[in-house]
Amino acid sequence: MGGGLLVAGTTSDAGKSVVTAGICRWLVRQGVKVAPFKAQNMSLNSFVTREGAEIGRAQAMQAAAARVEPSALMNPVLLKPGSDRSSQVVLLGKPVGELSARGYFGGAGGSSPGKTQLGEPGAPEGPSGASLYGGRREALLGTVTECLEELRRTHDAVICEGAGSPAEINLRRTDIVNMGIARAARLPVVVVGDIDRGGVFASFFGTTALLSREDQAHIAGYMVNKFRGDVTLLEPGLDMLRDLTGRPTVGVLPFAHGLGIDEEDGLRVSMRGAVRESVVAPPHGADVLRVAVCAVPLMSNFTDVDALAAEPGVIVRFVDRPEELADADLVIVPGTRGTVKALAWLRQRGLADALKRRAAEGRPVLGICGGYQLLGERIEDDVESRAGTVEGLGLLPVRVRFAREKTLERPVGEALGERVEGYEIHHGVAEVTGGDEAFLDGCRVGSVWGTHWHGSLESDGFRRAFLRRVADAAGRSFVPAPDTSFAALREEQLDRLGDLIEHHADTDALLRLIEQGVPAGLPFVPPGAPAHPAEAPAGEKPAVPAQPSDGAADTANTAASDAPDQSHSFEALEGGTR
Repeated sequence: MGGGLLVAGTTSDAGKSVVTAGICRWLVRQGVKVAPFKAQNMSLNSFVTREGAEIGRAQAMQAAAARVEPSALMNPVLLKPGSDRSSQVVLLGKPVGELSARGYFGGAGGSSPGKTQLGEPGAPEGPSGASLYGGRREALLGTVTECLEELRRTHDAVICEGAGSPAEINLRRTDIVNMGIARAARLPVVVVGDIDRGGVFASFFGTTALLSREDQAHIAGYMVNKFRGDVTLLEPGLDMLRDLTGRPTVGVLPFAHGLGIDEEDGLRVSMRGAVRESVVAPPHGADVLRVAVCAVPLMSNFTDVDALAAEPGVIVRFVDRPEELADADLVIVPGTRGTVKALAWLRQRGLADALKRRAAEGRPVLGICGGYQLLGERIEDDVESRAGTVEGLGLLPVRVRFAREKTLERPVGEALGERVEGYEIHHGVAEVTGGDEAFLDGCRVGSVWGTHWHGSLESDGFRRAFLRRVADAAGRSFVPAPDTSFAALREEQLDRLGDLIEHHADTDALLRLIEQGVPAGLPFVPPGAPAHPAEAPAGEKPAVPAQPSDGAADTANTAASDAPDQSHSFEALEGGTR
């Protein structure tokens, strides 16, 4: 069986995804057959494998770093938020139901109409959280462990990514992605910390000291991410950290600008005002092309615009006000996990009227997936929002009916005289009743285009042809660069990640951990967390109560199940999100 390593983090967004990808790229360049793995992910950025399975987009990126075909084995559990308090559960690439945070964790809270029990689409959530929880953690842990074991049987090494922080002590009993999988699969763990946020030493020490003795036995070292400056100034602190914890720092990765890798999620950080543009070359023609992306609620697969941003002279920004569409040469309405909710948001913000004015003036608009659906005439949704029949914006002759079965496909076709590849992830079934021109699976009317296909703009010839059409309609002297290869740019970025590991990490130490497993004799860092009743040896009781008596320490649970803000309501589903 191949070796393994778990990359955990002190926080969400500490850099676990890029470090995992970097280790994969470094290993494959050494001739090691390697695969990525994340037991449970929460993201609205997802991908469809060749066998028709839906996985996190970050795991597809990591598979590309490892130069292997992505598989459902690499991300057996995917959680896709659909509201402030519920998430669709995708198991082994297929949706199996919708659950609230309380339902997923088994916390008290009673029934929740409209949610579905894991494995029983359409079934009520049940009378109590406790009955819902019964055995689910064990079943899911068994599933993800089997997936990991299968990958280890067929690869020399598997680099696993954790989620959030392993020190979410209130959620430890339900953990299948951090210390739960590390202990089940006997994996050594390297903890990544983002020094750019400050407090990295406290984060490393606190993360370790909050783990139980059994969990601490797997923490083998630390890795500093996003360091700026002279590393010799950091070294005394690293020495003191080793003295305090008995564990080495196995890498100090410098801050790297312009890493255009796939991001996991648009929930935690508002995209408002974010700008993306090529740093490779100046515009090829006389003008730049300005692209405005409507930052709709529950925005999914916003990575679709990365291929546009890679084009020299294309400036992509995310907007949420109608005034910001005025100078845009192209407006994109992206995918969303909540089509009806996004449609209401566009109307509330005044963006719906702005889009209608653009269409009437012949100014370019592109709708992708959910964005395509809401540009149509009518939406019948008894599945996602259960809103029934809702009038769309009426910019395309399309009628959409939501089906319970999710479409997960990897289509290949032709548009604008060019070959196009893409992938589809949607419940809405579109009936196209007219249009000036077919456009992939959708249509075009005037300067309004719509399609379900994600990833189509990564096809270089098609992207250039589309941008030429946009430039003509916008009256811009923009010329797409003839030699921009999005696949080549992606490979360059992945090689940069591999370079960071090769040049700034202790690769000998990493190899020892991967090949030899958990080091013996790692010291215990007090105070440690008490073992949960499910973890304690038979006949033993935890030293202190596992649940706080006054609720003061239950902040994460409250955020997970009760917070109205969508950017926090599902943090705890992965003990963080990344």
